[in-house]
Amino acid sequence: MTAMSMPTAVVLHAEDYQRMRWKNGAGWTSEVFRFPDADDWGWRLSIAEVETDAPFSTFPGVDRALVLLEGNGMRLRFDDGDTRELLPSSNVLCFSGERPLVGQLVDGPSRDFNLMWKRDRVDAQLWRRQLVGAMVLFADPGEIWVVHMLSGMAHFSGSTGLGGMESGDTAILRSHGARTRFALDGDGELLLIRVVGRDET
Repeated sequence: MTAMSMPTAVVLHAEDYQRMRWKNGAGWTSEVFRFPDADDWGWRLSIAEVETDAPFSTFPGVDRALVLLEGNGMRLRFDDGDTRELLPSSNVLCFSGERPLVGQLVDGPSRDFNLMWKRDRVDAQLWRRQLVGAMVLFADPGEIWVVHMLSGMAHFSGSTGLGGMESGDTAILRSHGARTRFALDGDGELLLIRVVGRDET
């Protein structure tokens, strides 16, 4: 991933996400963003609507991070006997995509934010944060910042032309050849994601 091949800074609105039914009929996926925009992506953002207990698809070489958006959550039961919980009190749940598992709903359907990245191509980090007033992000060459609004409203200031964000919207931010400043002001809760490409040397 080079600075020239990264996407330009943009705000993606929730109503524009592509919603697709799972092949097993157990839920829906709304794809937020993938890079590159191809089957052989390096990292991907999506929102899952889980309607019933079901096995997760396996993704060899991929790391995953889940955040509960709505509902009472689920238990992830791995084939090796390990059990992890994604609950309203949880922050971020991370695991390896090649591990076979079944997701068991705690009490009713859930909606989950899903970050996936191929560990040999990129490094990714995800944080859940409150937004109270102003926040400033600095994007260096070779990295992308993602802001996903969990609740509330926010607005980018300055000459970015990005405008406002509401609950469910996602901003993709990259540098413009040099370190680039993005100032966000608002009130609510958000997810921050930093993605950095690995050197292919």
